[in-house]
Amino acid sequence: MKSLDAKLRKINAGHYKPQDFIIADAKDGDMAMGPGGAGPGADGTGFRSRPRFHDAIRDIVKKKAVDIMLGSASTIEALADSGLFDKSPVTPAIRANDTTDIWLPRGAGYSMEPSRPFRTAALQHVKKFCNLGLYSVTFNNVLDRDYASIEAYARFREEAHRLKFRHFLEVFNPNAPQGLTAGTMPGFVNDSILRMLAGVTKAERPAFLKIVFNGKRALAELAEHDPGLVVGVLGGSAGTTRDTFELLTQSEQAGARVALFGRKINLAESPLDLLALFRPVIERSIAPEEAVRAYHAGLAKKHLQPKRPLADDLLITEPVLEGYRG
Repeated sequence: MKSLDAKLRKINAGHYKPQDFIIADAKDGDMAMGPGGAGPGADGTGFRSRPRFHDAIRDIVKKKAVDIMLGSASTIEALADSGLFDKSPVTPAIRANDTTDIWLPRGAGYSMEPSRPFRTAALQHVKKFCNLGLYSVTFNNVLDRDYASIEAYARFREEAHRLKFRHFLEVFNPNAPQGLTAGTMPGFVNDSILRMLAGVTKAERPAFLKIVFNGKRALAELAEHDPGLVVGVLGGSAGTTRDTFELLTQSEQAGARVALFGRKINLAESPLDLLALFRPVIERSIAPEEAVRAYHAGLAKKHLQPKRPLADDLLITEPVLEGYRG
């Protein structure tokens, strides 16, 4: 059994412990942009090649550092064909749609307009090598656009159910909102999620959610309202190392049971050393501040230059996190 399935079984049965927290690495940046989606090159300039990007994914999967490895359909197909996931506890997952708010080619402005639904991946082909996909929706309080997004999700669910293909649901914060303020936006997102899923039966419901962390209160409201809905958080911008560990801690305390981080892992000086500290932080055997110090100590042992001095990397810089010092 894959570790994801074992953990979801415990969570859904009401037997969750911090050891059951689900960790995912999001390596699907090529669905948003070109070479930049693979991360920076070894010398800090340019971008990694696709083969080197795949090697980085292999290293993480072989170390069993995560429960889910998310990538584009082409990436996961290539890695699955190599046998990477055959005897691994790690579950492969593909980005099942690519809405216009994540179209981020250099020089483009697509992401500034209200999200429109779009889907590249064909599930009948994906199903041959993978049985889990991420479907994303972005609401903007723009009726025509939000209506089209919900319709597209309904069509996806029908196809996924017919093919017995599992999915989890990502709901981004509005990318081009109308009539929303910073104060009303978290409630708008929560209400939109619950309204959208209220008419969806168990046969078509997502295995879990992936949402932006809009603060402990907003996340707790969503997690506590429906215990049958497994809530996960996305990583957002790279931030400091302290931001990464604080997000893990604060979201888990508020009821999150999944973390799906992309840039926070992909842009780290040593992704494997960073990931090695995730579970101790989640299981509360080490505090976020101590974890930052341990991470820098690990970089020093490997003679890797940190992006920031330790004093700066210990700062909480993301306003949504408690303890923000900006």
